[in-house]
Amino acid sequence: MSSTHDRSTRYQKGSLTLPGTVMLGTGVMIGAGIFALTGQMAQMTGVLFPLAFLAAAVIVSFSAYSYIKISNAYPSAGGIGMYLHKAYGNRLPTAFNALLMYFSMVIAQSFLARTFGSYTMQLFDGDESGRMVPILGVSLILAAFMINLLGNRMIQGVASFIGILKIGGILVFGLVGIWIADSVSVDFSSPGEAGTFGNFLGATALGILAFKGFTTITNSGSEVIDPKRNVGRAIIISIAACVVIYTLVGFAVASNLSLAEIIKTQDYSLAAAARPALGDYGVWFTVAIAMMATAGGILASIFAVSRMLAMLTEMKLVPHSHFGMPGSIQKHTLVYTVVLGLILTAFFDLSRIAALGIIFYLIMDIAIHWGVLRYLREDVKANVWVPTVAIVLDLLALGGFVWVKLNTDLFVIGVAVVTMIVIAVAEQLFLKKATEAEEAGHKESHAHHH
Repeated sequence: MSSTHDRSTRYQKGSLTLPGTVMLGTGVMIGAGIFALTGQMAQMTGVLFPLAFLAAAVIVSFSAYSYIKISNAYPSAGGIGMYLHKAYGNRLPTAFNALLMYFSMVIAQSFLARTFGSYTMQLFDGDESGRMVPILGVSLILAAFMINLLGNRMIQGVASFIGILKIGGILVFGLVGIWIADSVSVDFSSPGEAGTFGNFLGATALGILAFKGFTTITNSGSEVIDPKRNVGRAIIISIAACVVIYTLVGFAVASNLSLAEIIKTQDYSLAAAARPALGDYGVWFTVAIAMMATAGGILASIFAVSRMLAMLTEMKLVPHSHFGMPGSIQKHTLVYTVVLGLILTAFFDLSRIAALGIIFYLIMDIAIHWGVLRYLREDVKANVWVPTVAIVLDLLALGGFVWVKLNTDLFVIGVAVVTMIVIAVAEQLFLKKATEAEEAGHKESHAHHH
């Protein structure tokens, strides 16, 4: 097969049913989020963390509106990059925000990988040295990379099988956890445990990470049967299903562990909550689900992220170098994505990885809603008030989160700001160069004609 054919992206129209699309969305959403975020959210906002999940669902529901409207008007497999391009054209906002989305997806991979490591080590009484978690995470990313090289069919098969097992397993965990607990009550009155409003907003921002997988549904827009009706439906059903599952799990964890225990075991709080309820078998069961969930999530994520970067490359919005590698652009973007993921997994802990992910994601999300309001409102027939509310809610969550991190972990805010400045400057230079090259090309061909 010649490389020219290989560079194109092939999609099958009408190959995804509504239930299939919902499975895809929930499969991505119920990834590491629920396994690792529960503890981090509890640390930020105390016993109110199950409510923070609900608040996140409300924000995401408003956010979903813009994505549904754009994907109804332009069903494309390009997803976010395509939406930004429709709104902002070949300009810096498109490239900058698309790269933020790309990085937030790479970050999500590292988040999954670290969570995999944290849970797996619970089978061996934890990770005292602190070395095994990153090592396991790095090995998982490399294994997922190998499977991704084997091609799409393998990925879809493995991912859907894991998806069904994982969702079933988490439901069992939530129901059994609540059934066994002495009382399903979360005591909201205990003083000192409920965080301030800013902390609650911060925890809500983290909760958004657990829902942001709905954007993968929009990426498969052109492959869904009757996309104009089903993409929106699939997103709404997926978010609703996740609300039920997350609430169940939140209450199961809160009924079996004290707040101090949830915070202490924040990287593997579900396994810890299974121990008092179900003993060692419960721990093994939970760890097995966590390992499947994170492994399945990484498989799907590496696939989607490399696809998105390949598309930005084809749109000439990002610089691309083959570094002497053979094969298609998507194979190269796969390599870049994996290398970035490996670096993050090796050097950043879970809460910092999550923090970077949520900052980048919310900024990109605001840019999408602004694009709808400013440029696409007529084309996609959107109401003005929904994206406006979405922007306000995003800003609230982002503000709360940044405020908490400024007080507790200044370093991570620094990394986020520096990364964004580097992306913006590099992209500005790249786009300027590209425009100059194009103009020079026009002048040359003009000269030849005369």
